[in-house]
Amino acid sequence: MSGKIFFSVGEPSGDLHGANLIEAIRQRGDSWTFCGYGGPNMRRAGCNVLEDLTQLAIMGVTQVVAKIPKFWGLYRKADEFLRRERPDAVVLIDYPGFNWWIARAAKRQGIPVFYYGVPQMWAWASWRVRKMRRLVDHVLCKLPFEREWYQQRGCRATFVGHPYFDELATRSLDEGFASTLQGNGPLVTLLPGSRRKEVQDNWPILQKAAVLIQAARPDCQVAAACFSEQHADEVRASCDKEGVQLDIYHGRTPELIREATVCLACSGSVSLELLYHKKPSAIVYWGPRWRLAFVRRFLLKVRYITLVNLLGTDDGLTGRPVPFDPDAADAERVPMPEYLTSEDCSPQVARHAIEWLEDPKAHARKVEQLGRIRDEVVAQGASATAATYICDVLSDRKLDRRRAA
Repeated sequence: MSGKIFFSVGEPSGDLHGANLIEAIRQRGDSWTFCGYGGPNMRRAGCNVLEDLTQLAIMGVTQVVAKIPKFWGLYRKADEFLRRERPDAVVLIDYPGFNWWIARAAKRQGIPVFYYGVPQMWAWASWRVRKMRRLVDHVLCKLPFEREWYQQRGCRATFVGHPYFDELATRSLDEGFASTLQGNGPLVTLLPGSRRKEVQDNWPILQKAAVLIQAARPDCQVAAACFSEQHADEVRASCDKEGVQLDIYHGRTPELIREATVCLACSGSVSLELLYHKKPSAIVYWGPRWRLAFVRRFLLKVRYITLVNLLGTDDGLTGRPVPFDPDAADAERVPMPEYLTSEDCSPQVARHAIEWLEDPKAHARKVEQLGRIRDEVVAQGASATAATYICDVLSDRKLDRRRAA
């Protein structure tokens, strides 16, 4: 079977998942060609990347407004390409704001649309499911509970698994670097996020927590795992300004997570990696008071902001939930203490880390809890499963067309 598949991918993580999906489709032996918007990983996998959309990964209203002319030009370019080239399918990964426009353009041309790794509509702004139902033909879900949620709302949805676990299972680590982290006392790894705004918002809390941890446990190593060199420079400048001594790395996140005793992280998909390695972790997501008030009042539909907590509890998807209190008496049942806050929560975050460092039994209980969740939800093969689904649908579509002719 042969044909052409158009991709639209906007985040660095989506670029990796897109590359793995392309490889999985190639391994089936079919003669597909790939094109569209993606990033360097997809280009290396053989995709004709018309524009590196990952360079435009942004967040915040002002940033979006500033980039409107650029996005409009990219949309017009994709619209013209879809009309001229008529690919067999469009595959969307993440980036819902822009990808809705790509989906509209594809639907106008009668091109089937697959959304691989759908937006977390069950968590916030759930009214967007109407767009999903109208514009997307096949919803490929990453998380077990998503399939039922989307099906109940009229979408053709199937569960394929989380592609992040595929990447973790095949990732090669620098064992030489990892060995330098061993034998120097327990390691506390700080993960300030993969976007600059996340780092700016959350690093001050993580830095203050690091100071408290170092005061309580001076035998610890404390290291910041930064996504990029730019982020590392900003973290280093902040530490220099405040006189904080810790190790700062970029491009070493996998090793720093695997070797860690405990982790403190900005909320995001990194929580799945922490689950994979069963690392006791506390999660932070800071925002200004007005923004969090708006989110809680009008957008947030889940009790927890951390995926691992949604997977490991049975009260996360409750419509209009009671906000989680990480300091409540029963908070221990939640796998990862989390703080969605506009306050300085560094004392609470540090307290969790210090408890896990000083109490081996508490640390072991948390590892065991994470292990149970990992055994239930971590499955490999999402890329292959999605590849099979997409190719089978397109094969059936071509067969139907030949019969109709």
